Amino acid sequence: MRIFSRAGLLSGLGVLLGLVAQAQTPAADTEAPVYKALLDTTFQQGSGLVLAKLTAQQLENLTALGQVWGFVKYYHPVVAAGQVDWDKELFRVLPAALASRTTAERSALLGQWITKLGPVAPCATCTKRPAFPVRQEPDLAWLTNKNLYTPEFQQQLDYLKNNRNQGPHYYVAQGNALSPGFKHEEAYATHTYPDAGLRILALFRYWNMIQYFFPYKYAIGDNWQQVLPEFLPQFVEASDALQYRLVTLRLLARIHDGHATLNPDATLDQYTGTYIVPAAVKFINRQAVVLRVRQDGLVPRPPLEPGDILTHIDGVAVEDILKQRLPLTPGSNEAGQLRMLASDILRGNTDQAQLKLLRAGKPLTISAPRYLLDKLPPVTPLPADSAYRFLKPDIGYLTMAKTRKQQLPPIFRAFENTKGLVIDIRNYPIDFAATQQLPGYFLKKPKAFTKFAKFDTSYPGRFLWFPGKFLKPIGKPYTGKLIVLVDETSLSLAEYAAMALRATPHAIILGSPTAGADGDVTRIVLPGNLVTRISGTGVYYPNGRETQRVGIVPDVQAYPTPAGIQAGRDEVLEKAIELIQKG
Repeated sequence: MRIFSRAGLLSGLGVLLGLVAQAQTPAADTEAPVYKALLDTTFQQGSGLVLAKLTAQQLENLTALGQVWGFVKYYHPVVAAGQVDWDKELFRVLPAALASRTTAERSALLGQWITKLGPVAPCATCTKRPAFPVRQEPDLAWLTNKNLYTPEFQQQLDYLKNNRNQGPHYYVAQGNALSPGFKHEEAYATHTYPDAGLRILALFRYWNMIQYFFPYKYAIGDNWQQVLPEFLPQFVEASDALQYRLVTLRLLARIHDGHATLNPDATLDQYTGTYIVPAAVKFINRQAVVLRVRQDGLVPRPPLEPGDILTHIDGVAVEDILKQRLPLTPGSNEAGQLRMLASDILRGNTDQAQLKLLRAGKPLTISAPRYLLDKLPPVTPLPADSAYRFLKPDIGYLTMAKTRKQQLPPIFRAFENTKGLVIDIRNYPIDFAATQQLPGYFLKKPKAFTKFAKFDTSYPGRFLWFPGKFLKPIGKPYTGKLIVLVDETSLSLAEYAAMALRATPHAIILGSPTAGADGDVTRIVLPGNLVTRISGTGVYYPNGRETQRVGIVPDVQAYPTPAGIQAGRDEVLEKAIELIQKG
Protein backbone atom coordinates (compact mmCIF):
# COMPACT_ATOMS: atom_id res chain seq x y z
CA MET A 1 0.00 0.00 0.00
CA ARG A 2 2.77 2.39 -0.89
CA ILE A 3 2.37 5.55 -2.93
CA PHE A 4 4.38 5.52 -6.15
CA SER A 5 2.82 8.61 -7.73
CA ARG A 6 4.49 11.99 -7.94
CA ALA A 7 2.58 15.16 -7.11
CA GLY A 8 3.12 17.86 -9.65
CA LEU A 9 4.18 15.44 -12.38
CA LEU A 10 2.92 17.72 -15.12
CA SER A 11 4.09 20.93 -13.49
CA GLY A 12 6.94 21.21 -15.96
CA LEU A 13 4.74 21.64 -19.02
CA GLY A 14 5.87 25.22 -19.44
CA VAL A 15 4.40 28.49 -20.55
CA LEU A 16 1.27 27.06 -22.18
CA LEU A 17 -0.09 25.54 -19.00
CA GLY A 18 0.89 28.61 -17.04
CA LEU A 19 -1.17 30.77 -19.37
CA VAL A 20 -4.07 28.32 -19.18
CA ALA A 21 -4.01 28.39 -15.39
CA GLN A 22 -3.87 32.19 -15.37
CA ALA A 23 -6.78 32.40 -17.78
CA GLN A 24 -8.96 30.09 -15.69
CA THR A 25 -7.96 31.01 -12.13
CA PRO A 26 -9.31 34.28 -10.71
CA ALA A 27 -6.80 36.65 -9.21
CA ALA A 28 -6.37 36.25 -5.48
CA ASP A 29 -8.22 38.74 -3.29
CA THR A 30 -6.13 41.08 -1.20
CA GLU A 31 -7.99 39.76 1.84
CA ALA A 32 -8.96 36.14 2.35
CA PRO A 33 -12.75 35.71 2.21
CA VAL A 34 -14.62 34.84 5.37
CA TYR A 35 -16.66 31.72 4.68
CA LYS A 36 -19.82 31.16 6.68
CA ALA A 37 -19.29 27.44 6.20
CA LEU A 38 -16.31 27.59 8.55
CA LEU A 39 -18.48 29.02 11.32
CA ASP A 40 -20.75 25.96 11.48
CA THR A 41 -19.41 24.07 14.50
CA THR A 42 -22.20 21.54 14.91
CA PHE A 43 -21.65 17.79 14.61
CA GLN A 44 -18.17 18.00 16.15
CA GLN A 45 -18.67 14.57 17.73
CA GLY A 46 -20.05 12.99 14.55
CA SER A 47 -23.32 12.90 12.67
CA GLY A 48 -25.24 11.23 15.50
CA LEU A 49 -26.88 8.84 13.03
CA VAL A 50 -27.37 5.26 14.23
CA LEU A 51 -28.07 2.88 11.37
CA ALA A 52 -27.11 -0.79 11.18
CA LYS A 53 -28.91 -1.98 8.04
CA LEU A 54 -30.86 -0.45 5.16
CA THR A 55 -34.36 -1.34 4.03
CA ALA A 56 -35.07 -1.28 0.30
CA GLN A 57 -36.83 2.08 0.71
CA GLN A 58 -33.94 3.56 2.66
CA LEU A 59 -31.48 2.38 0.00
CA GLU A 60 -33.53 4.12 -2.68
CA ASN A 61 -33.76 7.26 -0.54
CA LEU A 62 -30.01 7.39 0.05
CA THR A 63 -29.23 6.74 -3.61
CA ALA A 64 -31.40 9.70 -4.59
CA LEU A 65 -29.95 11.85 -1.82
CA GLY A 66 -26.33 11.02 -2.71
CA GLN A 67 -26.78 12.06 -6.32
CA VAL A 68 -28.59 15.29 -5.42
CA TRP A 69 -26.18 16.15 -2.60
CA GLY A 70 -23.15 15.98 -4.91
CA PHE A 71 -24.88 17.79 -7.75
CA VAL A 72 -25.90 20.69 -5.51
CA LYS A 73 -22.45 20.73 -3.90
CA TYR A 74 -20.71 21.43 -7.18
CA TYR A 75 -23.43 23.33 -9.07
CA HIS A 76 -25.20 25.61 -6.57
CA PRO A 77 -23.75 29.15 -6.31
CA VAL A 78 -24.48 29.39 -2.57
CA VAL A 79 -22.57 26.19 -1.78
CA ALA A 80 -19.79 27.25 -4.16
CA ALA A 81 -19.49 30.54 -2.27
CA GLY A 82 -18.88 28.73 1.02
CA GLN A 83 -22.07 30.03 2.59
CA VAL A 84 -22.96 26.62 4.04
CA ASP A 85 -21.01 23.60 5.24
CA TRP A 86 -22.40 20.97 2.89
CA ASP A 87 -21.29 18.06 5.08
CA LYS A 88 -23.32 19.46 7.97
CA GLU A 89 -26.32 20.05 5.72
CA LEU A 90 -26.18 16.38 4.76
CA PHE A 91 -26.28 15.34 8.41
CA ARG A 92 -29.28 17.62 8.98
CA VAL A 93 -31.32 16.17 6.14
CA LEU A 94 -30.32 12.51 6.54
CA PRO A 95 -32.96 11.49 9.14
CA ALA A 96 -35.85 12.93 7.14
CA ALA A 97 -34.49 11.53 3.88
CA LEU A 98 -34.20 8.06 5.38
CA ALA A 99 -37.78 8.30 6.65
CA SER A 100 -39.28 9.27 3.26
CA ARG A 101 -41.92 6.75 2.17
CA THR A 102 -42.52 7.65 -1.48
CA THR A 103 -40.84 9.28 -4.45
CA ALA A 104 -43.16 12.28 -4.06
CA GLU A 105 -42.38 12.70 -0.37
CA ARG A 106 -38.63 12.40 -0.97
CA SER A 107 -38.66 14.80 -3.92
CA ALA A 108 -40.64 17.37 -1.95
CA LEU A 109 -38.17 17.12 0.94
CA LEU A 110 -35.13 17.54 -1.31
CA GLY A 111 -36.78 20.35 -3.25
CA GLN A 112 -37.47 22.30 -0.06
CA TRP A 113 -33.93 21.61 1.13
CA ILE A 114 -32.47 23.19 -2.00
CA THR A 115 -34.94 26.08 -1.99
CA LYS A 116 -33.81 27.06 1.51
CA LEU A 117 -30.39 27.86 0.08
CA GLY A 118 -31.93 30.86 -1.65
CA PRO A 119 -32.78 31.86 -5.20
CA VAL A 120 -30.44 31.06 -8.08
CA ALA A 121 -30.04 33.93 -10.53
CA PRO A 122 -30.24 33.28 -14.27
CA CYS A 123 -26.82 32.54 -15.76
CA ALA A 124 -25.82 34.56 -18.80
CA THR A 125 -22.65 32.57 -19.55
CA CYS A 126 -23.76 28.98 -18.92
CA THR A 127 -24.60 28.36 -22.58
CA LYS A 128 -21.32 29.79 -23.83
CA ARG A 129 -19.16 27.26 -25.62
CA PRO A 130 -15.76 26.62 -24.04
CA ALA A 131 -12.56 27.91 -25.59
CA PHE A 132 -11.17 24.38 -25.94
CA PRO A 133 -12.70 21.30 -27.65
CA VAL A 134 -14.90 19.09 -25.49
CA ARG A 135 -13.48 15.66 -24.58
CA GLN A 136 -16.63 14.51 -22.77
CA GLU A 137 -19.87 16.03 -21.51
CA PRO A 138 -21.21 15.62 -17.96
CA ASP A 139 -23.06 12.40 -17.20
CA LEU A 140 -26.35 13.85 -15.92
CA ALA A 141 -28.85 11.35 -17.31
CA TRP A 142 -29.87 10.50 -13.73
CA LEU A 143 -31.59 13.90 -13.48
CA THR A 144 -34.49 12.47 -15.49
CA ASN A 145 -34.89 9.26 -13.47
CA LYS A 146 -38.65 9.24 -12.84
CA ASN A 147 -38.28 6.36 -10.38
CA LEU A 148 -36.25 8.58 -8.06
CA TYR A 149 -37.54 12.11 -8.72
CA THR A 150 -40.89 13.70 -9.56
CA PRO A 151 -41.21 15.82 -12.72
CA GLU A 152 -41.46 18.98 -10.62
CA PHE A 153 -38.22 18.22 -8.80
CA GLN A 154 -36.52 17.27 -12.06
CA GLN A 155 -37.38 20.75 -13.35
CA GLN A 156 -35.79 22.29 -10.26
CA LEU A 157 -32.60 20.31 -10.82
CA ASP A 158 -32.59 21.13 -14.52
CA TYR A 159 -32.85 24.84 -13.73
CA LEU A 160 -29.84 24.55 -11.45
CA LYS A 161 -27.89 22.74 -14.16
CA ASN A 162 -28.61 25.52 -16.63
CA ASN A 163 -27.85 28.28 -14.12
CA ARG A 164 -24.93 26.72 -12.29
CA ASN A 165 -22.07 28.40 -10.47
CA GLN A 166 -19.57 30.12 -12.77
CA GLY A 167 -17.13 31.63 -10.29
CA PRO A 168 -14.58 30.34 -7.78
CA HIS A 169 -15.62 27.34 -5.74
CA TYR A 170 -15.29 26.68 -2.01
CA TYR A 171 -14.73 22.95 -2.49
CA VAL A 172 -12.65 22.67 -5.67
CA ALA A 173 -10.09 24.74 -7.55
CA GLN A 174 -7.24 24.39 -10.00
CA GLY A 175 -4.69 22.04 -8.45
CA ASN A 176 -1.37 20.81 -9.81
CA ALA A 177 -1.04 21.74 -13.49
CA LEU A 178 -4.38 20.71 -15.06
CA SER A 179 -5.74 18.63 -12.17
CA PRO A 180 -8.48 19.60 -9.69
CA GLY A 181 -7.57 20.43 -6.12
CA PHE A 182 -10.17 19.61 -3.48
CA LYS A 183 -10.47 22.11 -0.62
CA HIS A 184 -12.23 22.43 2.73
CA GLU A 185 -12.88 18.71 2.97
CA GLU A 186 -13.02 17.80 6.65
CA ALA A 187 -10.93 14.73 7.52
CA TYR A 188 -12.80 13.92 10.78
CA ALA A 189 -9.40 12.62 11.87
CA THR A 190 -10.41 11.72 15.43
CA HIS A 191 -13.05 9.27 14.18
CA THR A 192 -11.00 6.13 13.56
CA TYR A 193 -14.30 4.31 13.15
CA PRO A 194 -16.72 6.96 11.83
CA ASP A 195 -20.41 6.65 12.67
CA ALA A 196 -23.02 5.69 10.07
CA GLY A 197 -23.60 9.26 8.90
CA LEU A 198 -19.88 9.89 8.43
CA ARG A 199 -19.52 6.61 6.54
CA ILE A 200 -22.38 7.63 4.24
CA LEU A 201 -20.63 10.98 3.78
CA ALA A 202 -17.42 9.15 2.83
CA LEU A 203 -19.21 7.29 0.05
CA PHE A 204 -21.12 10.37 -1.14
CA ARG A 205 -17.97 12.50 -1.16
CA TYR A 206 -15.87 10.01 -3.10
CA TRP A 207 -18.63 8.95 -5.49
CA ASN A 208 -19.31 12.54 -6.50
CA MET A 209 -15.64 13.45 -6.84
CA ILE A 210 -15.34 10.62 -9.35
CA GLN A 211 -18.66 11.57 -10.97
CA TYR A 212 -17.56 15.13 -11.72
CA PHE A 213 -13.75 15.27 -11.62
CA PHE A 214 -12.23 11.93 -12.63
CA PRO A 215 -11.11 12.23 -16.27
CA TYR A 216 -11.32 8.48 -16.85
CA LYS A 217 -14.77 7.76 -15.42
CA TYR A 218 -15.85 6.53 -18.85
CA ALA A 219 -13.10 3.85 -18.73
CA ILE A 220 -14.00 2.40 -15.32
CA GLY A 221 -15.80 -0.54 -16.93
CA ASP A 222 -18.79 -0.36 -14.56
CA ASN A 223 -21.87 1.83 -14.67
CA TRP A 224 -20.85 4.39 -12.04
CA GLN A 225 -24.51 5.16 -11.31
CA GLN A 226 -24.97 1.59 -10.09
CA VAL A 227 -21.89 1.68 -7.87
CA LEU A 228 -23.59 4.09 -5.44
CA PRO A 229 -26.51 1.80 -4.45
CA GLU A 230 -24.17 -1.20 -4.54
CA PHE A 231 -21.83 0.28 -1.92
CA LEU A 232 -24.34 2.04 0.31
CA PRO A 233 -25.24 -1.13 2.27
CA GLN A 234 -21.56 -2.02 2.56
CA PHE A 235 -20.63 1.36 4.06
CA VAL A 236 -23.62 1.34 6.40
CA GLU A 237 -22.92 -2.21 7.58
CA ALA A 238 -19.15 -1.74 8.06
CA SER A 239 -18.99 -2.91 11.67
CA ASP A 240 -15.61 -1.60 12.80
CA ALA A 241 -12.61 0.49 11.78
CA LEU A 242 -11.09 -2.32 9.71
CA GLN A 243 -14.29 -3.15 7.82
CA TYR A 244 -14.72 0.54 7.01
CA ARG A 245 -11.24 0.64 5.49
CA LEU A 246 -11.72 -2.59 3.58
CA VAL A 247 -14.97 -1.44 1.98
CA THR A 248 -13.21 1.83 1.11
CA LEU A 249 -10.45 -0.16 -0.58
CA ARG A 250 -13.06 -2.10 -2.56
CA LEU A 251 -14.53 1.21 -3.70
CA LEU A 252 -11.14 2.64 -4.69
CA ALA A 253 -10.33 -0.52 -6.64
CA ARG A 254 -13.49 -0.09 -8.72
CA ILE A 255 -12.20 3.00 -10.53
CA HIS A 256 -9.20 1.02 -11.85
CA ASP A 257 -6.63 3.74 -11.27
CA GLY A 258 -3.10 2.94 -10.17
CA HIS A 259 -2.92 6.25 -8.31
CA ALA A 260 -5.95 5.37 -6.16
CA THR A 261 -3.99 3.77 -3.34
CA LEU A 262 -4.98 4.28 0.29
CA ASN A 263 -2.39 5.65 2.68
CA PRO A 264 -1.51 3.03 5.29
CA ASP A 265 -2.45 3.57 8.91
CA ALA A 266 -2.27 1.51 12.10
CA THR A 267 -5.52 -0.35 11.35
CA LEU A 268 -4.49 -1.33 7.82
CA ASP A 269 -0.96 -2.24 8.95
CA GLN A 270 -2.41 -4.63 11.51
CA TYR A 271 -4.56 -6.23 8.81
CA THR A 272 -1.75 -6.60 6.29
CA GLY A 273 0.87 -7.46 8.89
CA THR A 274 3.41 -5.53 10.91
CA TYR A 275 6.20 -8.02 10.16
CA ILE A 276 7.76 -8.90 6.79
CA VAL A 277 10.13 -11.49 5.37
CA PRO A 278 13.15 -9.54 4.01
CA ALA A 279 12.71 -10.49 0.36
CA ALA A 280 11.17 -8.95 -2.75
CA VAL A 281 8.57 -10.78 -4.83
CA LYS A 282 7.44 -10.33 -8.42
CA PHE A 283 4.42 -11.94 -10.05
CA ILE A 284 5.23 -13.73 -13.30
CA ASN A 285 2.26 -15.39 -15.00
CA ARG A 286 0.40 -14.96 -11.68
CA GLN A 287 3.11 -16.92 -9.86
CA ALA A 288 4.79 -15.28 -6.85
CA VAL A 289 8.49 -15.45 -7.68
CA VAL A 290 11.24 -14.37 -5.28
CA LEU A 291 13.13 -11.61 -7.07
CA ARG A 292 15.69 -10.58 -4.45
CA VAL A 293 16.57 -11.38 -0.86
CA ARG A 294 18.08 -8.99 1.65
CA GLN A 295 21.82 -9.47 1.96
CA ASP A 296 23.00 -6.10 3.23
CA GLY A 297 23.68 -7.26 6.76
CA LEU A 298 20.78 -5.44 8.41
CA VAL A 299 19.24 -8.81 9.22
CA PRO A 300 20.33 -12.39 8.52
CA ARG A 301 19.76 -13.56 4.96
CA PRO A 302 16.40 -15.38 4.76
CA PRO A 303 16.28 -19.02 3.58
CA LEU A 304 14.90 -18.00 0.19
CA GLU A 305 16.61 -17.92 -3.19
CA PRO A 306 15.91 -15.77 -6.25
CA GLY A 307 13.69 -17.78 -8.58
CA ASP A 308 11.82 -19.59 -5.79
CA ILE A 309 8.10 -19.85 -6.64
CA LEU A 310 5.92 -19.37 -3.56
CA THR A 311 2.84 -21.61 -3.55
CA HIS A 312 1.55 -21.21 0.05
CA ILE A 313 2.08 -18.57 2.72
CA ASP A 314 1.08 -19.39 6.29
CA GLY A 315 -1.07 -22.26 5.05
CA VAL A 316 -2.95 -20.24 2.43
CA ALA A 317 -2.44 -20.92 -1.28
CA VAL A 318 -1.10 -17.93 -3.20
CA GLU A 319 -3.97 -18.40 -5.65
CA ASP A 320 -6.45 -17.96 -2.77
CA ILE A 321 -4.56 -14.89 -1.53
CA LEU A 322 -5.03 -13.37 -4.98
CA LYS A 323 -8.77 -14.10 -4.95
CA GLN A 324 -9.08 -12.45 -1.55
CA ARG A 325 -6.81 -9.46 -2.06
CA LEU A 326 -7.23 -8.40 -5.70
CA PRO A 327 -10.70 -6.87 -5.09
CA LEU A 328 -9.11 -4.84 -2.28
CA THR A 329 -6.13 -3.69 -4.34
CA PRO A 330 -6.46 -0.52 -6.44
CA GLY A 331 -4.72 -0.62 -9.80
CA SER A 332 -5.31 0.37 -13.40
CA ASN A 333 -4.82 -3.18 -14.62
CA GLU A 334 -4.04 -6.58 -13.15
CA ALA A 335 -0.31 -6.14 -13.67
CA GLY A 336 -0.44 -3.00 -11.54
CA GLN A 337 -2.51 -4.74 -8.87
CA LEU A 338 -0.09 -7.64 -8.74
CA ARG A 339 2.81 -5.22 -8.36
CA MET A 340 1.10 -3.77 -5.28
CA LEU A 341 0.28 -7.22 -3.89
CA ALA A 342 3.84 -8.40 -4.40
CA SER A 343 5.14 -5.70 -2.08
CA ASP A 344 2.96 -6.93 0.80
CA ILE A 345 2.49 -10.64 0.25
CA LEU A 346 5.24 -11.68 2.70
CA ARG A 347 3.84 -9.53 5.49
CA GLY A 348 2.15 -11.02 8.54
CA ASN A 349 1.62 -10.56 12.26
CA THR A 350 3.95 -13.35 13.38
CA ASP A 351 7.73 -13.38 13.45
CA GLN A 352 7.88 -16.55 11.34
CA ALA A 353 6.34 -17.21 7.93
CA GLN A 354 5.52 -20.78 7.01
CA LEU A 355 6.22 -21.07 3.29
CA LYS A 356 5.71 -23.75 0.68
CA LEU A 357 7.59 -23.18 -2.56
CA LEU A 358 9.09 -24.68 -5.67
CA ARG A 359 12.86 -24.41 -6.03
CA ALA A 360 14.13 -25.51 -9.42
CA GLY A 361 10.86 -27.41 -9.80
CA LYS A 362 11.14 -29.30 -6.50
CA PRO A 363 8.66 -28.71 -3.65
CA LEU A 364 10.08 -27.36 -0.41
CA THR A 365 8.63 -26.28 2.95
CA ILE A 366 10.54 -23.72 5.02
CA SER A 367 10.11 -21.35 7.92
CA ALA A 368 11.35 -17.82 7.18
CA PRO A 369 11.88 -15.18 9.88
CA ARG A 370 9.91 -11.97 9.69
CA TYR A 371 11.04 -8.60 11.07
CA LEU A 372 9.14 -5.50 12.11
CA LEU A 373 8.26 -3.57 8.99
CA ASP A 374 8.95 -0.14 10.47
CA LYS A 375 12.50 -1.22 11.35
CA LEU A 376 13.36 -2.56 7.92
CA PRO A 377 13.55 -0.60 4.64
CA PRO A 378 12.26 -2.27 1.44
CA VAL A 379 14.46 -4.74 -0.41
CA THR A 380 15.56 -2.71 -3.41
CA PRO A 381 17.84 -3.59 -6.34
CA LEU A 382 21.53 -3.14 -5.73
CA PRO A 383 22.34 0.47 -6.61
CA ALA A 384 24.15 1.02 -9.89
CA ASP A 385 27.57 2.63 -9.68
CA SER A 386 26.52 5.18 -12.27
CA ALA A 387 23.50 6.45 -14.16
CA TYR A 388 25.04 5.03 -17.35
CA ARG A 389 27.51 2.43 -18.54
CA PHE A 390 28.54 0.41 -21.59
CA LEU A 391 26.87 -3.00 -21.91
CA LYS A 392 29.09 -3.78 -24.89
CA PRO A 393 31.71 -1.61 -26.60
CA ASP A 394 29.01 -0.40 -29.01
CA ILE A 395 25.91 -0.51 -26.75
CA GLY A 396 25.16 2.07 -24.07
CA TYR A 397 22.80 1.87 -21.10
CA LEU A 398 21.26 4.44 -18.80
CA THR A 399 18.70 4.12 -16.02
CA MET A 400 16.16 6.85 -15.35
CA ALA A 401 16.31 5.96 -11.65
CA LYS A 402 19.66 7.79 -11.45
CA THR A 403 19.82 10.09 -14.48
CA ARG A 404 19.59 13.83 -13.92
CA LYS A 405 19.28 16.58 -16.52
CA GLN A 406 22.83 17.87 -16.09
CA GLN A 407 24.22 14.39 -16.81
CA LEU A 408 22.66 14.14 -20.27
CA PRO A 409 25.30 16.08 -22.28
CA PRO A 410 28.25 13.93 -21.09
CA ILE A 411 26.16 10.77 -21.46
CA PHE A 412 25.47 11.47 -25.12
CA ARG A 413 29.06 12.49 -25.79
CA ALA A 414 30.10 9.10 -24.41
CA PHE A 415 27.50 7.20 -26.47
CA GLU A 416 27.78 9.28 -29.66
CA ASN A 417 29.28 6.52 -31.80
CA THR A 418 27.49 3.51 -30.34
CA LYS A 419 25.26 1.21 -32.36
CA GLY A 420 22.42 1.37 -29.88
CA LEU A 421 21.27 2.66 -26.52
CA VAL A 422 19.12 1.02 -23.83
CA ILE A 423 17.08 3.33 -21.59
CA ASP A 424 15.72 1.54 -18.53
CA ILE A 425 12.44 2.91 -17.11
CA ARG A 426 11.56 -0.17 -15.07
CA ASN A 427 11.77 2.22 -12.13
CA TYR A 428 10.64 5.66 -11.02
CA PRO A 429 12.64 8.46 -12.71
CA ILE A 430 14.60 10.59 -10.28
CA ASP A 431 14.38 13.83 -12.28
CA PHE A 432 11.32 15.17 -14.12
CA ALA A 433 13.45 17.58 -16.16
CA ALA A 434 15.63 14.73 -17.41
CA THR A 435 12.60 12.82 -18.70
CA GLN A 436 11.52 15.89 -20.67
CA GLN A 437 14.93 16.72 -22.17
CA LEU A 438 16.06 13.19 -22.95
CA PRO A 439 13.89 12.69 -26.09
CA GLY A 440 15.37 15.86 -27.61
CA TYR A 441 18.68 14.06 -28.13
CA PHE A 442 16.97 11.78 -30.68
CA LEU A 443 15.03 14.41 -32.67
CA LYS A 444 15.70 16.52 -35.75
CA LYS A 445 12.57 18.66 -35.34
CA PRO A 446 9.95 19.35 -32.64
CA LYS A 447 7.49 16.52 -32.07
CA ALA A 448 4.17 16.33 -30.22
CA PHE A 449 3.88 13.30 -28.00
CA THR A 450 0.80 13.83 -25.84
CA LYS A 451 -2.37 15.77 -25.23
CA PHE A 452 -4.48 16.27 -22.12
CA ALA A 453 -8.05 16.30 -20.87
CA LYS A 454 -8.80 18.80 -18.10
CA PHE A 455 -11.89 19.34 -15.95
CA ASP A 456 -14.04 22.35 -16.87
CA THR A 457 -14.41 24.70 -13.91
CA SER A 458 -17.59 26.17 -15.37
CA TYR A 459 -19.40 22.85 -15.88
CA PRO A 460 -18.51 20.06 -13.42
CA GLY A 461 -18.35 16.73 -15.21
CA ARG A 462 -17.23 18.21 -18.51
CA PHE A 463 -13.65 17.67 -19.69
CA LEU A 464 -11.84 19.68 -22.33
CA TRP A 465 -8.99 18.80 -24.67
CA PHE A 466 -5.80 20.73 -24.02
CA PRO A 467 -2.76 20.65 -26.29
CA GLY A 468 0.24 18.78 -24.97
CA LYS A 469 3.88 19.66 -24.93
CA PHE A 470 6.21 19.51 -27.93
CA LEU A 471 9.54 17.79 -27.54
CA LYS A 472 12.41 20.00 -28.74
CA PRO A 473 15.60 18.82 -30.49
CA ILE A 474 18.85 19.15 -28.57
CA GLY A 475 22.02 19.21 -30.66
CA LYS A 476 22.93 16.61 -33.25
CA PRO A 477 20.44 13.73 -32.98
CA TYR A 478 21.61 10.31 -31.86
CA THR A 479 21.03 7.96 -34.81
CA GLY A 480 21.61 4.55 -33.25
CA LYS A 481 18.84 2.18 -32.27
CA LEU A 482 16.95 3.08 -29.10
CA ILE A 483 15.45 0.40 -26.85
CA VAL A 484 13.25 1.54 -23.94
CA LEU A 485 12.63 -1.00 -21.16
CA VAL A 486 9.30 -0.94 -19.29
CA ASP A 487 7.22 -3.24 -17.10
CA GLU A 488 4.46 -3.07 -14.48
CA THR A 489 6.70 -1.06 -12.15
CA SER A 490 6.71 1.76 -14.73
CA LEU A 491 4.06 4.05 -13.28
CA SER A 492 2.99 7.68 -13.70
CA LEU A 493 6.11 9.73 -14.53
CA ALA A 494 7.80 6.61 -15.87
CA GLU A 495 4.91 6.10 -18.29
CA TYR A 496 4.99 9.75 -19.27
CA ALA A 497 8.71 9.39 -20.04
CA ALA A 498 8.06 6.26 -22.12
CA MET A 499 5.40 8.12 -24.13
CA ALA A 500 7.90 10.87 -24.87
CA LEU A 501 10.62 8.45 -25.97
CA ARG A 502 8.16 6.51 -28.13
CA ALA A 503 7.70 9.69 -30.18
CA THR A 504 11.35 9.61 -31.31
CA PRO A 505 12.25 8.08 -34.71
CA HIS A 506 14.18 4.93 -33.76
CA ALA A 507 12.57 3.92 -30.46
CA ILE A 508 11.41 0.40 -29.66
CA ILE A 509 9.49 -0.12 -26.42
CA LEU A 510 10.49 -3.49 -24.96
CA GLY A 511 9.13 -5.40 -21.97
CA SER A 512 5.61 -5.77 -20.58
CA PRO A 513 2.65 -3.37 -20.30
CA THR A 514 3.09 -0.59 -17.77
CA ALA A 515 0.90 0.21 -14.76
CA GLY A 516 -1.59 2.31 -16.76
CA ALA A 517 -1.81 5.35 -14.45
CA ASP A 518 -0.27 8.24 -16.33
CA GLY A 519 -0.49 11.88 -15.34
CA ASP A 520 -0.72 14.15 -12.35
CA VAL A 521 -2.55 13.24 -9.14
CA THR A 522 -5.27 14.80 -7.00
CA ARG A 523 -5.42 14.16 -3.26
CA ILE A 524 -8.67 13.08 -1.59
CA VAL A 525 -9.37 12.82 2.13
CA LEU A 526 -12.30 10.85 3.54
CA PRO A 527 -13.78 10.68 7.06
CA GLY A 528 -11.46 8.90 9.47
CA ASN A 529 -8.54 10.69 7.81
CA LEU A 530 -8.36 8.14 5.01
CA VAL A 531 -6.14 9.63 2.32
CA THR A 532 -6.18 8.50 -1.29
CA ARG A 533 -5.57 9.97 -4.74
CA ILE A 534 -6.83 9.83 -8.29
CA SER A 535 -5.31 10.59 -11.66
CA GLY A 536 -6.52 14.16 -12.04
CA THR A 537 -5.55 14.85 -15.65
CA GLY A 538 -6.36 12.77 -18.70
CA VAL A 539 -3.20 11.87 -20.62
CA TYR A 540 -3.40 10.63 -24.20
CA TYR A 541 -1.29 10.17 -27.30
CA PRO A 542 -1.66 13.04 -29.81
CA ASN A 543 -4.26 11.04 -31.77
CA GLY A 544 -6.34 10.52 -28.60
CA ARG A 545 -5.24 6.93 -28.01
CA GLU A 546 -5.59 5.78 -24.40
CA THR A 547 -2.90 5.15 -21.81
CA GLN A 548 -5.10 4.81 -18.69
CA ARG A 549 -5.68 1.16 -17.75
CA VAL A 550 -4.03 0.10 -21.03
CA GLY A 551 -0.59 1.31 -20.02
CA ILE A 552 2.27 1.79 -22.43
CA VAL A 553 2.03 -1.31 -24.60
CA PRO A 554 5.46 -2.53 -25.74
CA ASP A 555 6.36 -2.89 -29.39
CA VAL A 556 8.16 -6.10 -28.44
CA GLN A 557 7.05 -8.06 -25.39
CA ALA A 558 9.58 -9.76 -23.14
CA TYR A 559 9.28 -11.15 -19.62
CA PRO A 560 11.65 -12.50 -16.99
CA THR A 561 11.35 -16.16 -16.03
CA PRO A 562 11.86 -17.89 -12.67
CA ALA A 563 14.81 -19.77 -14.16
CA GLY A 564 16.37 -16.55 -15.39
CA ILE A 565 15.93 -14.88 -12.02
CA GLN A 566 17.45 -17.93 -10.31
CA ALA A 567 20.45 -17.67 -12.63
CA GLY A 568 20.84 -13.95 -11.92
CA ARG A 569 20.02 -12.93 -15.48
CA ASP A 570 18.11 -9.90 -16.72
CA GLU A 571 16.38 -11.54 -19.68
CA VAL A 572 14.61 -8.37 -20.80
CA LEU A 573 17.92 -6.50 -20.95
CA GLU A 574 19.43 -9.45 -22.83
CA LYS A 575 16.62 -9.16 -25.38
CA ALA A 576 17.40 -5.46 -25.80
CA ILE A 577 21.04 -6.25 -26.56
CA GLU A 578 19.93 -8.90 -29.06
CA LEU A 579 17.65 -6.42 -30.89
CA ILE A 580 20.45 -3.88 -31.18
CA GLN A 581 23.01 -6.41 -32.38
CA LYS A 582 20.63 -7.71 -35.04
CA GLY A 583 20.41 -4.19 -36.42
